[in-house]
Amino acid sequence: MRLEPGSPFPLGATWDGSGVNFALFSAHAEKVELCLFDPKGQRETDRIALPEFTHEVWHGYFPDLRPGQLYGYRVHGPYDPKAGMRFNPNKLLLDPYVKSLRGDIHWHDALFGYRIGARNEDLSFDRRDSARRMPKCEVIDPAVTWGDDHPPKHPWSQTIIYEAHVKGMTARHPELPRHLKGTFAGLADPSVVDHLVKLGVTAIELMPVQSFFDEKHLIDRDLGNYWGYNTIGFFAPAGRYISPTGNLHEFKVMVHRLHTAGIEVIMDVVYNHTGEGNQLGPTLSFRGIDNANYYYLADDPRYYFDTTGCGHTLKLTHPRVLQMVTDSLRYWVEECHVDGFRFDLASALGRDRDVFDPNAVFFDAVRQDPVLSQVKMIGEPWDLGPDGYQVGNMPPTFAEWNDKYRGAVRAFWRGDRPAMPEMGRSLLGSADTFDRGGRRPWSSINFITAHDGFTLMDLVSYEHKHNEANQEDNRDGNDNNLSRNWGTEGPTDDPHIRHLRDQVRRNFVTTLLLSQGTPMLLMGDEVGRSQGGNNNAYCQDNEMNWQPWTEEDGMDTGFLQFVRDVVTLRRRHRIFRQEAFLHGAPIDESGHRNVVWLRPEGGEMTGEDWEDPNRHGLALLLREPAGLSALLLLNQFNEQMDFKLPAEDVTPEWKVMVDTEDGTVNPTKRPFGANDHVKVAANAMVVLMGQRA
Repeated sequence: MRLEPGSPFPLGATWDGSGVNFALFSAHAEKVELCLFDPKGQRETDRIALPEFTHEVWHGYFPDLRPGQLYGYRVHGPYDPKAGMRFNPNKLLLDPYVKSLRGDIHWHDALFGYRIGARNEDLSFDRRDSARRMPKCEVIDPAVTWGDDHPPKHPWSQTIIYEAHVKGMTARHPELPRHLKGTFAGLADPSVVDHLVKLGVTAIELMPVQSFFDEKHLIDRDLGNYWGYNTIGFFAPAGRYISPTGNLHEFKVMVHRLHTAGIEVIMDVVYNHTGEGNQLGPTLSFRGIDNANYYYLADDPRYYFDTTGCGHTLKLTHPRVLQMVTDSLRYWVEECHVDGFRFDLASALGRDRDVFDPNAVFFDAVRQDPVLSQVKMIGEPWDLGPDGYQVGNMPPTFAEWNDKYRGAVRAFWRGDRPAMPEMGRSLLGSADTFDRGGRRPWSSINFITAHDGFTLMDLVSYEHKHNEANQEDNRDGNDNNLSRNWGTEGPTDDPHIRHLRDQVRRNFVTTLLLSQGTPMLLMGDEVGRSQGGNNNAYCQDNEMNWQPWTEEDGMDTGFLQFVRDVVTLRRRHRIFRQEAFLHGAPIDESGHRNVVWLRPEGGEMTGEDWEDPNRHGLALLLREPAGLSALLLLNQFNEQMDFKLPAEDVTPEWKVMVDTEDGTVNPTKRPFGANDHVKVAANAMVVLMGQRA
């Protein structure tokens, strides 16, 4: 086989039309061997040492190799865990830049760099070859015809996000062929895309689709890593989502079809840790390539500095690790046309060990990048390290998951007291948290439910988690769900309880979609999906997590129509999606202000009203300079409440737009005039709109 020096750039395996260049960063390695495999990935056919070492990159060029070639690496160097060195050439390693993985991990003790069960890990170097148990990297030809693909580029103020799981969205769909269920191709099917279009969302946020695997402890219990927060390949789509008869480009086809329908694709990405776990985890890639540079090490280098709860933290302060992450992000934007990213445990990305910095090197690199600065960026602003809760402290240009909003809205509609101040701030985009540095209301990603926690149906059906199926004695998952079962735990045939639960679900959806900020809906909430009270269904690849598509499977078509109608109301009226924070500023010469808080009995709220624990009703008046007014009446009390309408705001009438008690949007109820009284049912919400003279 011919071998030439090649180039240290770009990293990874690169087909240039004539041959393949291989380049791997490892500052501490003593030798790097490229291992080639037969087309089935079962037999190692060649093992060649990369001939050159330039700027801490090992590289070589092979004129005779072609796309489709399967490969891996063996990296030689010291095995000295006490010094943070864990090289073991007996372990086949995945290329950090691999674009396609063939096969899966087959758990065996040979996957570990040390001999399991040995008393002294430092002296228990494991000499068993792991190649047979490992997936293989594949050289790809990235060329694809995109045609007339045009990213929708929806402004943030018009964005409505739908968090979804590729398999969960498609596994039960009755119109999909069996081989497309649970795949990118299934998600791209017109019947699935049509559901999103009719729902009215503008972006789908996909739970992790970068390559990941099922951990051994889950496999041993007949479970799996369904959610996918266990990345091992930052450039490669997860093979489990590619159809048996399909290929690597199915992800790109899916993106193109969603774009054609006007829907953006946002990827949930995990760059805070990898799938290698703590010091006792397997040696699959980074640990065996250059452990001390890819991960933060503890004061005792045998261990890792962990802020993620997953055993270690990726070291983004190292320039080559930072390069890998930003290269990965650019790859998904430029080669796969994705429209943005949601960063899991984003606080970990802005750390230098104990210290979080909103101007950390990762954030600065992304903000100045000519490609990445043009796409949507969303942070999950917390991790498990010191001072890890950073809601409101992500840098400008980043939006953030706002769990303060989630807690405030849940507490209010559960009937907690006092809940008024937090609810008021939440309805207006949490300006107290985000109004700084020129940030806008869209910086707050408002959500009431997400993949982690109760679904919307379970939020109104269970007061306690029921995670027994996870086989952890119900110890896992959050114990503070701010939920209420409204009469009995779990499913019931009681018509009164069922009606009340439906009404509160409508309260949640109406509040979410008519709040300032960027709303995010959870897959299945629009059709009443339940997880049976499981609030941590990360390991359940079954109907607990799969979207129902028929009434026989539990699909709530009536609630689906309600959600569609409220989404339409938000999209139709800019008053619910302002591009600047509302602080009660005058909007015209008459002194009308853009926002006014009113008591149910009439008159403006005072400071004492906000702190009154016996106050259960709240009215929010929104005004636009063009003359449109909206009035949100919220009653968290268990009795009907009478609201007095403002005296001079609209002429000639207020029209009822939403009534969560009977589930109508744009109802044909009689309009109301100035000073009229509106009766709002117990635990309900009414929305009115009118035009000022």
